[in-house]
Amino acid sequence: MSLPHALGIFGAGIVAGTINTVVGSGTLFTFPVLLAFGYAPVTANVSNTVGLVPGSVAGAIGYREELRGQKRRAIPLATASLVGGTVGAILLLSLPASAFKTIVPAFIAVALILIVLQPRLSRALAARRERPREQDRAGPVAIAATFGSGVYGGYFGAAQGILLLAILGLSFEREDLQRTNALKVVLTGLVNLVAGVVFVFSSHIAWLAALLIAVGSIIGGVLGARYGRRLPPAALRGVIVAVGIFAIVRLL
Repeated sequence: MSLPHALGIFGAGIVAGTINTVVGSGTLFTFPVLLAFGYAPVTANVSNTVGLVPGSVAGAIGYREELRGQKRRAIPLATASLVGGTVGAILLLSLPASAFKTIVPAFIAVALILIVLQPRLSRALAARRERPREQDRAGPVAIAATFGSGVYGGYFGAAQGILLLAILGLSFEREDLQRTNALKVVLTGLVNLVAGVVFVFSSHIAWLAALLIAVGSIIGGVLGARYGRRLPPAALRGVIVAVGIFAIVRLL
């Protein structure tokens, strides 16, 4: 691996770690970078998943104050995320590589649509949050939806965080958005962790690329928890959409 390639992957890891902590679509940075540097799509995906785990840990530590008092809802949702992530990872390894190359462009397109629509989604969730309703425990619908997002995250995972924010926002309508985001960081991290464990024992991982992403994502996770909320949302969405379109073109 050349120095420019290493720096590019490391930089993408920083960006991805930051974005995953703030909102959740960091894979749309690291995955296209790995593709551009010649990694096969499945290898790029599993290496990216393993590499992003430390960034989620760093982000969760940064949000530790917002996580206080969420144990009762976090445990069942975490269990659903772990099971879903395992199923998604097994699907990735069981289905042929050609299926991944066929399915993932559609996944990225859906992820980009979610990113573009995020302002409307946030406003809708804010309006619902004003309604007088208390709910501390995770209901069956929230658990099932979290399981589904875990399957998606274990298989690919771009914009899994945005999907989870919607699920959690609708499930716990009066909860503060930063506390919701903190729980999202933990759940997406668990999905990446369990999928990464499956990949370590069952798939080929580009370890140097994964290590560079891991170190970068740790830095990004800290930056995201501390400063990432100040990023201009419109500019951020524009960059993510541009990178996502590049990834679709690269796969097709």
